[in-house]
Amino acid sequence: MMSASLGNWLALAVFLALCFGVAYFGAQFAPGEWHAALEKPPWNPPNWVFGPVWTVLYIMIAVAGWLIWKSAPTSAAMGFWVAQLAFNAAWSWLFFGLHRMDVAFADIILLWLAIVAFIIAAWPISVMAALLFVPYLIWVSFASALNYSIWSLNG
Repeated sequence: MMSASLGNWLALAVFLALCFGVAYFGAQFAPGEWHAALEKPPWNPPNWVFGPVWTVLYIMIAVAGWLIWKSAPTSAAMGFWVAQLAFNAAWSWLFFGLHRMDVAFADIILLWLAIVAFIIAAWPISVMAALLFVPYLIWVSFASALNYSIWSLNG
């Protein structure tokens, strides 16, 4: 029989695999020449920033989901965690894959709402899980403004 501790670590590994699976899916839609040719605002970060930021965020997202799963696996917070992961996965495909900056912007707004909903729903279950989503919320707020700005500049 597997120990509870080992089971918890295996569950964390599953959450990490889910998050990095989303990252891998998104990486299939690299920015490429289309994105390079777009007009961008002066505050657009260099491309090398995105990989390290998302790596840290995906780890935090995984840990937050795992913390909620351990305490309340059928909670609304867990539902919002799954929803944000789906919206997260869709964004790169919509923006870089389909070149639909408008639909990607709608998706990122839904992602932002799912992140806020997770934070609110997770707070009474695990303050740590909720706090782990705060940097994610800040980054997605920035990314939303960037998505909108690029869309506006290239409409």
